[in-house]
Amino acid sequence: MAPAIQAENLVKTFGDVRALDGVSLDVPEGTVLGLLGPNGAGKTTTVRVLTTLLRPDSGQAVVAGVDVLKHPNKVRSLIGLSGQYAAVDEYLTGRENLQMVGELYQMSSRDAKARALELLEWFNLTEAMDRTAKTYSGGMRRRLDLAAALVVRPPVMFMDEPTTGLDPRNRLALWEVIETLVAQGTTLLLTTQYLEEADRLANDIAVVDHGKVIARGP
Repeated sequence: MAPAIQAENLVKTFGDVRALDGVSLDVPEGTVLGLLGPNGAGKTTTVRVLTTLLRPDSGQAVVAGVDVLKHPNKVRSLIGLSGQYAAVDEYLTGRENLQMVGELYQMSSRDAKARALELLEWFNLTEAMDRTAKTYSGGMRRRLDLAAALVVRPPVMFMDEPTTGLDPRNRLALWEVIETLVAQGTTLLLTTQYLEEADRLANDIAVVDHGKVIARGP
């Protein structure tokens, strides 16, 4: 299978700190790569480079067949990103948050509304869809954030520690959503500190420490 995500020798420094020190990895289409490592290992920096939020000092990256450095806008149109913290507007309702994302992606108002309702039902948020997000629990906000990352049905997803801080019930629910996405053909790069999460969801695992991939395998 062709890699949907490919990085070669990524280097990124912040002052004297070498956050990435030659990271290379690839994720075949329709598979999940679990990226493990301690805090400060370089996992989030890798995700930020691959999702065009940071420019590396050197190295190359291709996502969904598009060069991340040469065509960042095109890459953004093909990916979904769920970060460590739920990026939702607390003063909008759940429905309005998803509709806004759809319209930012230049969906028609009608299509954005329909997709919002579809995702709210999938993530079991229908009863709360007209409440402002600031009234949501942590688990609900996380589900809304993940729903927002899926509004445009991206072929490639990046999830940066998506279940951190969730209770076991909400963690299990998100695992089931992720498994459904992958079964439908989505490619996923997943960072996590939970070994059981990587064991359940990932086809392959890469261990990162001090900005380097130090191990890779099933």
